[in-house]
This record gives sequence, structure tokens and C-alpha cells, in this order.
Amino acid sequence: MNIYYTEEKRFIQDQVQQLFLSVHWISGQYPQRLYNALMHSSTVITAWDDERLVGLARVLDDSEMLAYIHYVLVDPAYKGQGIARHMIERIKEKYKDYLYIELMPEESKNASFYERFGFEVMDDGVAMQRCNFSHKQ
Repeated sequence: MNIYYTEEKRFIQDQVQQLFLSVHWISGQYPQRLYNALMHSSTVITAWDDERLVGLARVLDDSEMLAYIHYVLVDPAYKGQGIARHMIERIKEKYKDYLYIELMPEESKNASFYERFGFEVMDDGVAMQRCNFSHKQ
């Protein structure tokens, strides 16, 4: 297996949907919206095994001060191969001159994973969200 990485947005909607559904993320239930969002994102790093999309990291940035890592996901069949680590290191290098690189793990149990890369839990940070759709399908 030879995993390669790119920032070229050469993925298609079905590939993205399959990857997101493989990790049970609700975003995969909205394939057109997900695809459009990725195509308009500042940076999308993808990991490939031949023509199979196996990992993806999405970053939104303001071009100077803040880069926000929104997604880091890896197909469960490819976990433990350093794919997420490689994508995060690429993000850190690309955005090394920004004042902040921020992220918000969906679950607090994932914070320790990101701490390995130098991220710190904000002392008084509170995650907030307003959801404009029903989680029921």
C-alpha cells in the first residue's frame, strides 16, 4: 500500500460521501452540500490509496491570522497508518506563519490525539454551535 497526499481537489462527490459515511459522520448524508463546501474551502488535504480516497483534512483560514482545522478523518480500514498525523503535520507546516491554528474535536476524548501535535486545550474555551437542520432522517 502506497498512500500519497495532495491538496488538489480532484475528488468526486461519491468518494467524499463514502469516506464521510465510513466514519459515520452526518455530513455524508448531504453529499452535494459536503462536496460544495470542500470545493470552496481554503485547504483540503486528501490521502489516497491508488484511486481510493482514504483520508481528508479540511482547513478554513482568513489568509493571515487564523487557520481553523474543521475535519480530520481517515477511513477506518486505514487507521493506525499515520495518515491523520501526516495530514496534520502538513497543515502545521503550511500555516506556520499564522498566529493561530485552531480546531475543535467533536468529542473531548479526542483532545489527547491533538495534544501530541502541540495543540492545547483552551483554559476557558467553550464550544458553541447552532444547528439549522434536524438530526432525524
